[in-house]
Amino acid sequence: MKIKVLIVDDSALIRSVMREIINDQPDMEVVGVAPDPIAARDLIKQTNPDVLTLDVEMPRMDGLDFLERLMRLRPMPVVMVSSLTERGSEITLRALELGAVDFVTKPKISIQSGMREYGEMIADKVRTAARARITPRRIAPPQGAAAGSAELPSMRNPLISSEKLIIIGASTGGTEAIKDFLLQMPSDCPGILITQHMPEGFTRSFAKRLDSLCRISVNEAAGGERILPGHAFIAPGHSHLLLARSGANYVTKLDQGPPVNRHRPSVDVLFNSAAECAGKNAVGVILTGMGKDGAQGMLNMRQAGTYNFAQDEASCVVFGMPREAIAVGATHEVGALEKLPKMVLDYLHTHGSRALRV
Repeated sequence: MKIKVLIVDDSALIRSVMREIINDQPDMEVVGVAPDPIAARDLIKQTNPDVLTLDVEMPRMDGLDFLERLMRLRPMPVVMVSSLTERGSEITLRALELGAVDFVTKPKISIQSGMREYGEMIADKVRTAARARITPRRIAPPQGAAAGSAELPSMRNPLISSEKLIIIGASTGGTEAIKDFLLQMPSDCPGILITQHMPEGFTRSFAKRLDSLCRISVNEAAGGERILPGHAFIAPGHSHLLLARSGANYVTKLDQGPPVNRHRPSVDVLFNSAAECAGKNAVGVILTGMGKDGAQGMLNMRQAGTYNFAQDEASCVVFGMPREAIAVGATHEVGALEKLPKMVLDYLHTHGSRALRV
């Protein structure tokens, strides 16, 4: 049975191009198009779509307002169609917080040809959304400190905090999973490196958003930063992020080599660098995401002495990446997202002081 898609966008051109891309796929079909959320409400009832593509900024009702109501009254997989601007990226991150599965960006120039160029990516995101696990989320205010989050206790051991690293990889559903993970981190947690599949222009807004919410410092990696306790670095959308050594210090390194597993940044690239540079001094975490990026790299980490965790199926939006890592024998423990931060820190408290820097 084909995936039924409803397109909601105020641009007639975008509606036409999206319809063409989706109807060209053998496993999906457009069951309706709407110029605004008001018109979309009736079409949802009439067509019962499997996936909704939703423009961020529209007349009559803002896309975010509509999304919030939709996820409360009739939860369903939604893929946002966003402008590649700072404002567009901030709104899109809010949409993911409200429950959207993923997003695609409109090209800045030549929308018609640009959208067609990554038609395969759009189709993949629709397929992923159709398989996603949609669960009601706690809707947090758009800004503000994480006063209500359950911060885990301080590490109490400066040696562990300075000698150990936490290495995280994620994709679809990962922006919220990463946020939930980092919100529990105490201010003296080990340094953290993160690769989240996300295009250039969005990773900086993502890092700024996390930095405003978390007790630790969160930044988009620029390359060459010393990795210190209480600091997290996110791979920029234009480059692979790697762990490197500079004398006695761990530092970030960026690389603009070709995509790996169709991604740049790639989780495998980060994990492989952690295996090489940190070994038993790293803890690996693989979160929700589609595909197999990170599985082989996490296996290499395990073989180098790293202890690895995976998010469980029940708490994943998409269980692809954790499932692949588990299947190849790369993980030691599997847990629900809300429990993973404590599992990681408990392991470090118990075993962290036993390993010396390699």
